[in-house]
Amino acid sequence: MSDEEQMVDHWWWRPGWRVGRRGYAWHLTFRDALGVHRLADVYRQALKEIAGLDPVPDMSLHLTMQHVGFTDEVPDEDMRAMVSAATRRLALLPAFEIVLDRPVITREAVRWDVTPAEPVAAVRLAVRQAIAEVWPQVRGRDEGFVPHISIAYSNAAVPYSTVAAALQAVDAPPACVRIENADLIHQHRDRRMYEWEESTPVWLANG
Repeated sequence: MSDEEQMVDHWWWRPGWRVGRRGYAWHLTFRDALGVHRLADVYRQALKEIAGLDPVPDMSLHLTMQHVGFTDEVPDEDMRAMVSAATRRLALLPAFEIVLDRPVITREAVRWDVTPAEPVAAVRLAVRQAIAEVWPQVRGRDEGFVPHISIAYSNAAVPYSTVAAALQAVDAPPACVRIENADLIHQHRDRRMYEWEESTPVWLANG
């Protein structure tokens, strides 16, 4: 039995989640970001021979910001009020660019930690403040947020060294993408992937 550091299964069921259940979340999404798609595909190809990794397809690439709650627990009136508050607050923030360069390996994912982090954190804070206009408590914490985009999730004990070697072999320039809006999505994780059928874009200034 090796004592080498290993990734762990990302797909354990967090409290409240189950097959068929949907949740509201605010994310940045990248369905039309071709530069992000190209770079993601380079790394997906590099990782494809490693058992125990679930690559994230282009349509599911996202930057996690803020979970709101499960759709069966959030009244429609509350959700509309949150979107209205977020629309007002995000319109005060300028659109910006982020850069994706070398991925990092975490316990449950291979991901990009995006730079600069500050404008993403500002969007998240505005979203949290919008939720707080409607609810007395907001999930999660203001501090400790690391904006990231996952390229693959682990579903087994995968050695870090195996993943690191595959990533090291990649020679690809960074991708730069302009962020013009945040998305309220209705997501699920029924198929060992984060997927969503509906999204509501809320625009930044100059977006």
